[in-house]
Amino acid sequence: MPNKSETSIAALEAQLNHFDRDTRWAALVELQGLAERGKVPVAPAAEVANMHCHTFFSYNAYGYSPAGLAWLAKTRGYKLMGIVDFDVLDAVDEFLNACELVGVRGSAGLETRLFLPEFATREINSPGEPGVTYHMGIGFVTSTIPAFVQGIAADIRERARQRNLGVIERVNAYLDPVIIDYVHDVLPLTPAGNATERHIVAAYVAAVARQADPVRFWSDRLGLDGAKIEAMMQDAAGFQNTVRSRLMKKGGPGYVLPGPDSFPTIETFHKLVVACGALPCCAWLDGTTPGEQAMEELLELEMAKGVVTLNIIPDRNWNIADPAAKQQKVANLYRTVELARELDLPINVGTEMNSYGQKLVDDFAAPELAPVRQDFLDGAHFIYGHTLMQRNLDLGYRSEWAQAHLPDRRQRNEFYTQVGYRLPPGRNCQPLLYELSPGFEPADILRRLPEC
Repeated sequence: MPNKSETSIAALEAQLNHFDRDTRWAALVELQGLAERGKVPVAPAAEVANMHCHTFFSYNAYGYSPAGLAWLAKTRGYKLMGIVDFDVLDAVDEFLNACELVGVRGSAGLETRLFLPEFATREINSPGEPGVTYHMGIGFVTSTIPAFVQGIAADIRERARQRNLGVIERVNAYLDPVIIDYVHDVLPLTPAGNATERHIVAAYVAAVARQADPVRFWSDRLGLDGAKIEAMMQDAAGFQNTVRSRLMKKGGPGYVLPGPDSFPTIETFHKLVVACGALPCCAWLDGTTPGEQAMEELLELEMAKGVVTLNIIPDRNWNIADPAAKQQKVANLYRTVELARELDLPINVGTEMNSYGQKLVDDFAAPELAPVRQDFLDGAHFIYGHTLMQRNLDLGYRSEWAQAHLPDRRQRNEFYTQVGYRLPPGRNCQPLLYELSPGFEPADILRRLPEC
């Protein structure tokens, strides 16, 4: 039976994921104070990283807020952690401030879908949608967006809202008499009004649960046997995935094939990312689509448009039950990492956490990851190094200082990776940063930092 102290800690940890920001921050400050006094168990930092975690500002399957993710990394001993939200930068300030408070090496990113006309006839990383690509910016240092690109950020958010409204209109017509309202039923599930398909699914599942016979209703609408529906509903998370797949993905009543005008272009998105001092990042799926089978062509095209990093979700590329599929995807993974080495693209990795069952952190000890483990750790330290230099000194990867002193891509990557390895997390790095100056050469900066 938990004692009073354990109950109090559990209550504070629950408050970390409250929708009210002040409540979250007060809980984090109190928990950090308890940790400093040895009242909360904290695992030592291990050589692992999860640099792609969605927060509840887009959708986190476990309900984690930015503060909650920073605390998770602190207590579990994850050496580095990064957030990536769909369509918004709402979490950036809170997460980086939380990482600084608790002493976690952190980074922040943005993910959205774009249209790549040069690949208009080829699927890339959005299955069944030729020309559409999931794409990212990483290394953001604030939620504040420069005025001259605020229109781009607003357009991305508005496009997402319009897509949601379209999905609801179509699914409402199919599920009638069960209907939901976007403002009344969906937005309350979010802390800041940025809803996703997963929020919409949750609202529909809740609405059907209020019917007299939910099993019969779902059996009729999903075209599945009632007994199977009843069994599936015992796994709430899995059932929501089934509902989403049947109703909102390709072939479902809520789906409409996107076209060239459905999403912004990469050039437009990169303008936003670069204006914020962040880094354009290509996202890789698994190398099986026609677009990704031409990965060198794709990367060279996107690098010409400004891409400087590559995102990979490792677990879905090796942790596979089918031996043949596993062999193929592991081979694809190795080839893609080797290509990233050749093209000098640091790698950002993580588990996403936006679907139930995804790991809290990758298994860096897995034998399958041994050949690429160092690439993943180097990439995590690279983006942490950029984040610290940009946030504190305005000397990040794309700064005028970096372009003047480190024009060679490989040397620039190595510099920020070394900074990431050498600078400690949290308040311990501040005295070191205060000693640095834009007047220093890169070698001068590294000499003033501790050895790795």
